[in-house]
Amino acid sequence: MTNPLLADWTTPFGIAPFDRINDDDFAPALDTALAAHTAEIDAIAGNADTPTFANTIEALEAVGAELDKVLGVFFTVAGADSNPAREDLQRAFSPKLAAHFADVSGNKALFSRVAAVWEQRETLDLTDEQARVLMLTHRGFVRSGAALEGAEETRMKEIKSRLAVLGTQFTQNLLADERSWFMSLAERDLEGLPDFVVNAARAAGAEKEADGPVVTLSRSLIVPFLQFSPRRDLRERAFRAWEARGANGGETDNRDIAAEILSLREERAKLLGYENFAAYKLETEMAKTPDAVRALLMDVWEPAKAQANADAAKLTEMMQADGVNDDLAPWDWRYYAEKRRAAEHDLDEAALKPYFQLERMIEASFACAHRLFGLEFKPLDVPLYHADCRAWEVTRDGAHVAVFIGDYFARGSKRSGAWCSAMRAQAKYPKVQAPIVINVCNFAKSDPALLSYDDARTLFHEFGHALHQMLSDVTYESVSGTSVARDFVELPSQLYEHWLEVPEVLAEFATHAETGEAMSREMLDKVLGAATFDMGFQTVEYVASALVDLSFHDGPAPADTMAKQAEVLEALGMPRAIRMRHATPQFAHVFAGDGYSSGYYSYMWSEVMDADAFQSFEDAGGPFDADRARALEEHILSTGGSQDAAELYVAFRGRLPGVDALLKGRGLAAA
Repeated sequence: MTNPLLADWTTPFGIAPFDRINDDDFAPALDTALAAHTAEIDAIAGNADTPTFANTIEALEAVGAELDKVLGVFFTVAGADSNPAREDLQRAFSPKLAAHFADVSGNKALFSRVAAVWEQRETLDLTDEQARVLMLTHRGFVRSGAALEGAEETRMKEIKSRLAVLGTQFTQNLLADERSWFMSLAERDLEGLPDFVVNAARAAGAEKEADGPVVTLSRSLIVPFLQFSPRRDLRERAFRAWEARGANGGETDNRDIAAEILSLREERAKLLGYENFAAYKLETEMAKTPDAVRALLMDVWEPAKAQANADAAKLTEMMQADGVNDDLAPWDWRYYAEKRRAAEHDLDEAALKPYFQLERMIEASFACAHRLFGLEFKPLDVPLYHADCRAWEVTRDGAHVAVFIGDYFARGSKRSGAWCSAMRAQAKYPKVQAPIVINVCNFAKSDPALLSYDDARTLFHEFGHALHQMLSDVTYESVSGTSVARDFVELPSQLYEHWLEVPEVLAEFATHAETGEAMSREMLDKVLGAATFDMGFQTVEYVASALVDLSFHDGPAPADTMAKQAEVLEALGMPRAIRMRHATPQFAHVFAGDGYSSGYYSYMWSEVMDADAFQSFEDAGGPFDADRARALEEHILSTGGSQDAAELYVAFRGRLPGVDALLKGRGLAAA
């Protein structure tokens, strides 16, 4: 019987046949796909013809179709619907895949052909996209260590393999800690909690098969609990468990893993001739250097810290007025900030939340995409990997554009956070293929499903990434969609968040779950007026994480990551009632893989651009200005990585932005 992962998929639009795929299919399918990919690579490397763009660079773009299919399905379910069998497979696959790709990048005959094409680049009459693909391919081989020889080459392969194992272990340890801990709540512990938090706690208790409601370490549940529970003892217990993820001792402790990862990254960078890992990593980004990153972050840090310290003083006064004669603690901040928001903005989260129904926010994200880019979304009835998942066909002017899959609810089998990925990326070579894009979120499950305002922003954020994938219109998959510089990739996602704040969007789609009534103009004004509330806190917790990440990689690797973290925060004067958004043992952005290592700053780098980019809409005909929308698609959303990121932004905006729009947007600009 043919393995369903390797068979021709006759499903609508080539969606994976999830109803026919079993966990036992993955290992043999991967072995077959790896062997096929190896044979394809060997054929290119062993080609006796003179190296050309077509028989070398383009040929590399055409291989690995089977491997892409297998890995696209596996990593989707491993991240969003894991189980013990899949976790075992992930641990087994990581070193195998690292070794395979190290063999590809270290293939001397293949690199020789790539280098030969690179040397004759000026005579090849390439298109701009082809020239870009050639440059990226050659640079990728060099940065992977293709030019290394002997013991250094061997050591590079060992480092890559070990890093793959450690990244998987880090992720699984974090998932294990998040999955295993919960705090049972008696009925009396529910007093003071709004209905949506109570309902989410009861749903979480049912999912955990507990005897009653529980608080879990899912951000969509623990954050509102910290906002609304009047029980300081329970808030402290929950916060300490949340803070301790990955640092509880025993088999799931991530602290030593983080230290080993940093040491191996430093060694890897030095093998390639770089001073440290940050210098290696940032060379290919818009920022280029650690100094440029630190300058941006510090420009934002000082005004953010000043605002946070001023806010802390006010929250302390409120707490002491409640009879709590103590210093403001991290488990107090959200509770008193929520009370302050209700007082200063007359805005009650519990009263606000029924207006942010998941269904209506999905409709809103689709409607904005229709008005901006002409996209239409039609539900698809196809088998997917979990009952919570839903799919839509995306069309424009009747033509198929993409398949979009949404997986919105938190569950124990799903890693924390939210992300977008392409199970199949857009390309035109070697054949035309439309993308299959998935958004994964972790919203609390309830009936009806209600979002916080931050949850709604997350939904729009991830859909911005999805648009970057869906509207991609390039020839080669290696530069398709979100295959761009890390500090550019967040621009489309963060820019799309702005449309959630457009008054006419909220007026149409922020309708009450029970009455169906639209949000009143008074409440709408309050929502928009409070948009920058507590921004000192939010900015400090993020920028602190970004500066710790940079310090980890911009110099000798620390033997004790927690001591280094403490040293950086002390030097910054970190407000004591605020913690990093991601402390080291749970900093999956940085330690689950190389993606955001030395690159967590990129959200802020992209925000400088997104604030400026949305301002260009407002300066033109408004949020739905047709000319600006066409320019956004033409110069950014459709182009992927086919051109330099800075050049793309200048083509869209006419110039590069400064930090002023960001500070103004966050309410941190000096009066």
